Amino acid sequence: MKRRGILSAVAGVVGRLVRPRTVAGTGEGRSGATATVEIAPPRASELRITYAPHKDGDPDAGEVVWTWVPFQENDGRGKDRPVLVIGRHDDKRVYAVKLTSTSHQGDRDYVALGSGPWDSRGRPSWVDVDQVYLVHREGMRREAAVLDLDRFVRVADVLHRRFGWSVGEA
Repeated sequence: MKRRGILSAVAGVVGRLVRPRTVAGTGEGRSGATATVEIAPPRASELRITYAPHKDGDPDAGEVVWTWVPFQENDGRGKDRPVLVIGRHDDKRVYAVKLTSTSHQGDRDYVALGSGPWDSRGRPSWVDVDQVYLVHREGMRREAAVLDLDRFVRVADVLHRRFGWSVGEA
């Protein structure tokens, strides 16, 4: 066995300690045809923001659901996190924006939601309105909550002003 120097040994340990972690989970939304993927925001004519929550095991507009979301670097890493479903793409996929519990007070790319049942620790959340995802119904780990209409309308208004997407019934 080749003997390593103390510096390379320490570097190896430190590298393992500071390397970003990926949440293990059960694999929903991580790869293949059911992967959750970041997409370029659709053109105004390609997305209609709707509010149609229905606690039926499928992701519906107005629901906060959990899925694996890739990191922005798109290098295979990511984490399990809540996303807000904002509209339907097709029979199998929905459009969504991710939630974060990291404070983004005053940041124009985020809408403050406050706390809700999607976060077991009761932390306030923000919606990232700059990144859009496609979530496959089989890539969703679980439905977490229905976002109340008032908060959904606040998010929809920001998305409408930013991207021109229409809001209302499909």
